[in-house]
Amino acid sequence: MRLIAVSTIKSFWGAHPDAEQQLTAWVDEVRAANWGSPADIKATYRSASILKSGRVVFNIAGNKYRLAVDVAYKSQIVFVKFLGTHSDYDRIDAQTIRFIKGGK
Repeated sequence: MRLIAVSTIKSFWGAHPDAEQQLTAWVDEVRAANWGSPADIKATYRSASILKSGRVVFNIAGNKYRLAVDVAYKSQIVFVKFLGTHSDYDRIDAQTIRFIKGGK
């Protein structure tokens, strides 16, 4: 998969060092993945939430942080749409958010 907005992820873990190890592992796993459907994601990330229209939410650092992405399965691209604390996530609509970095 091609991952769009890696710099956003790196910036986030700069501000939240406790998320760095898990986000680094997630980035590496996504880049190596070949997801063809939501079932492929769930096979690796059982706690991932599959939303409408290709949106997926991942729990990071024991669910302290949330990462929402759009997945374009045919083109093999993952777009970061939200990365923030769990409380920041509770204030957004994960289905429609265009892009926001929370937890500043």
